Amino acid sequence: MGIIIWIVFGALVGWVASAVMGSSGGLVWDIVVGIVGAVIGGFIMSLLGGTGVDGFTFYSFFVALLGACVLIWVVRMVRR
Repeated sequence: MGIIIWIVFGALVGWVASAVMGSSGGLVWDIVVGIVGAVIGGFIMSLLGGTGVDGFTFYSFFVALLGACVLIWVVRMVRR
């Protein structure tokens, strides 16, 4: 059941991050951005002394959204 939650969480976070950053790529892109963004956000928060994504909470959503926005920004910089 955990993988289903990660996919749903990733899709939700990826969709919001794509809307915030003005990006589009479809459902699969949103899922990948959300899941990878959660990992990146967790890494960033661990560097700042916080905790990463630890469940389906508002804090975890914010951390994953932060990481997803960073991921979209980096992808844009690499493509240019």
